[in-house]
Amino acid sequence: MNRLIKKYDLNAIFISGPGHGAPAILSNSYLEGVYSEVYPDKSQDIQGMKRFFKQFSFPGGIGSHATPETPGSLHEGGELGYSISHAFGTVFDHPDLISLTMVGDGESETGPLATSWHSTKFLNPITDGAVLPVLHLNGYKINNPAVLARVSHKELEALFVGYGWTPYFVEGSDIPSMHQAMASTLERCVNEIREYQKQARESGKAFRPRWPMIVLRTPKGWTGPRKVGDHFLEGFWRAHQVPLPDVLANKSKLQLLEEWMRSYRPEKLFDESGALVPELKDLAPTGQRRMSANPITNGGILRRKLHVPDFRDYGVDVQTGGTQTLGSMANFAKLLRDVIKDNPHDFRLFGPDETESNKLGAVYEAGKKVWLADYFKEDADGGNLAFDGRVMEMLSEHTVEGWLEGYILSGRHGLLNSYEPFIHIIDSMVNQHCKWIEKCLEVEWRVKVASLNILLTATVWRQDHNGFTHQDPGFLDVVANKSPEVVRIYLPPDANCLLSVGDHCLRSSNYVNVIVADKQEHLQFLSMEQAIAHCTKGLGIWDWASNDQGFEPDLVMASCGDVSTHESLAATALLREHLPDLKIRFVNVVDLFKLIPAAQHPHGLSDREYKAIFTDDKPVIFNFHSYPWLIHRLTYKRKGQHHLAVRGYKEKGNIDTPLELAIRNGTDRFSLAIDAIDRIPSLGDKASATREALLNAQIKARNYAFHEGIDPEDLTTWTWPY
Repeated sequence: MNRLIKKYDLNAIFISGPGHGAPAILSNSYLEGVYSEVYPDKSQDIQGMKRFFKQFSFPGGIGSHATPETPGSLHEGGELGYSISHAFGTVFDHPDLISLTMVGDGESETGPLATSWHSTKFLNPITDGAVLPVLHLNGYKINNPAVLARVSHKELEALFVGYGWTPYFVEGSDIPSMHQAMASTLERCVNEIREYQKQARESGKAFRPRWPMIVLRTPKGWTGPRKVGDHFLEGFWRAHQVPLPDVLANKSKLQLLEEWMRSYRPEKLFDESGALVPELKDLAPTGQRRMSANPITNGGILRRKLHVPDFRDYGVDVQTGGTQTLGSMANFAKLLRDVIKDNPHDFRLFGPDETESNKLGAVYEAGKKVWLADYFKEDADGGNLAFDGRVMEMLSEHTVEGWLEGYILSGRHGLLNSYEPFIHIIDSMVNQHCKWIEKCLEVEWRVKVASLNILLTATVWRQDHNGFTHQDPGFLDVVANKSPEVVRIYLPPDANCLLSVGDHCLRSSNYVNVIVADKQEHLQFLSMEQAIAHCTKGLGIWDWASNDQGFEPDLVMASCGDVSTHESLAATALLREHLPDLKIRFVNVVDLFKLIPAAQHPHGLSDREYKAIFTDDKPVIFNFHSYPWLIHRLTYKRKGQHHLAVRGYKEKGNIDTPLELAIRNGTDRFSLAIDAIDRIPSLGDKASATREALLNAQIKARNYAFHEGIDPEDLTTWTWPY
């Protein structure tokens, strides 16, 4: 590929999918001089080479994957399956880029990799670059044959033709002829790519070519000894990762290793000082055309500031909290629409076939859904498909997440919207991205990239006919496990808070931001001015919903999440109605990590700040959007922990109305009010009649939902009465 970069002045990067694939990447970066430029102590001489070798897979050194410390890397290859989706993410809106991508045969068996072959249906040859995959079949994984290596040539060809590619095969073990075959096949593929792009760009008509790809079949452990003792090595699974594992203790194995290494004739490749001989060094491109020096692989260098309109212009007019309903997500869609309009080459919206369902359809006014496959006449009736769209949808969370990661790692911005219950599909993928950006913070030459923004909606509390399968808010637990340096979780309670939080996340860098907000219509609580102050603080006392001004509160009612806030407010109103002498403080949390002590998280509250909000000796009824134990985990060191009663989803669900589901999990207004009565010592038995009345009302509401299929109107239309 280096030869072709020089011949055609190509803009190319290399993405290495196989596990433990770093040696090849590191070697090439070192040989073309980039590694020594980035790390001068790893100089191109004997001493530098010794330091270079010693650090590999060594404590305090570098890993066996293409980690962030590796120049030219934007894909680590630790967890397998994402090389193709990452590669496509890099070439969207980079029309001159070719991402040469090595796919390992083990990786090819993963679900994420299998779906990502369909990415060509979303690649515009006019505005985008191209991905050139090389599927490497060396026959074996750790201890098993590779599936695709054990099928016939005809079947393999049919598979990739069926995916929409044109596969070219380079197969064999004779080194000179294989080099020639690979060189000529690569050149054919590059020329095909350039021809397709030329045709589309000169005609101005986008189409979907059958893009070229290469199937490279070589022996595992190629060039190594065929047998070691009585066991096969080259061409068999024993060649995996560390082919000769005991060279320190076994002199005969050490001699075998030396003979293997000397077969490369290093004395002809390097001079006496340890530098690569000039005629070989001249084979590499120069400057930023070297793949390990390409700025796209350090995408923060290319990142432009995202133009975000003033979110206040999209605000909802809230005169009195808790008295009007509105679709927060549909309103947020207007801001996203204008972000797309104002950033036509630097921002895309990603999602698994849910943008319309998630009430974000307004974005289609600025950019349709990208679609390069066939069109039918009925698509004109609300299909919102276009060759040059800005919305990326495919029903593979892995693929759209991979596209987004590749897109932001190569210098752009984006947002993924998804149903809350099914974001778990990419738990480990987000986990890997968190590890990547955390490690990047330790690498001084890595420039910050835009944040990975995940908007979760269709939440646990509003699943109605979808039922139990669609009820799981546990992604927050997964994210909370990651380093506080790189993750943020926000649960805006209404439209104005969603705008404020969304604006903050879109402008941020080097985070994984998770925003949880339901798509249905809900009560609105805060004016824009109040929302800005509230989101800036991250949590706070809602004075308009409290009546403890100037008094010690008898109770703190706290909430986190839109539906949870609604029910907490309704419970507060019930308590004030039946027990008017109670002094109740109402607290809402937007930034979940505010609950953590300041010493453990950069967003955390000091103990003094926490006490000023929650007290340390009053009962706190905390209604939480997700699993309740997460709140206990975040606050476990707080002085008032034993006064904290958290209510949240407890894995109880069915085909439920919203209130019925809340009752099942103890997060409804009646359960919360009863819980408060049970936990306020000063009440004694004075509230027994109130408790009984609340329990009766709860039973009545549940029976009504069971028989009528909907919640009672007086409860669904409830508004804040004070």
